[in-house]
Amino acid sequence: MTELTESTKSKAKKAKPKKIKMAYRPVGLLFGMAAGAAAGALFSRTWQVLGEGRDAPDPLDEERSWRDVLIASALQGAIFAVARAAADRGGAAGVRRMTGKWPA
Repeated sequence: MTELTESTKSKAKKAKPKKIKMAYRPVGLLFGMAAGAAAGALFSRTWQVLGEGRDAPDPLDEERSWRDVLIASALQGAIFAVARAAADRGGAAGVRRMTGKWPA
């Protein structure tokens, strides 16, 4: 009988983190979208400075050099990765402050 009680307790402990993880998904999605928008704006401003006022190059733009296209792509990827990581980490930390549990 003790094993059944311990098994039930174990299932209850596993269910709560799963509920927190499921509840965090919409929050994480919203934070991710906000991070993407902020990263896009930051990249545009950064490229305006680095690209001497020109728009970011399109990879299929024949007039732009390989150098410009690859630098712009690397910079954009780095900005998006940092923004997404900050949003994910900040959202998870907020959920832990509210619930006492990490959502992962």
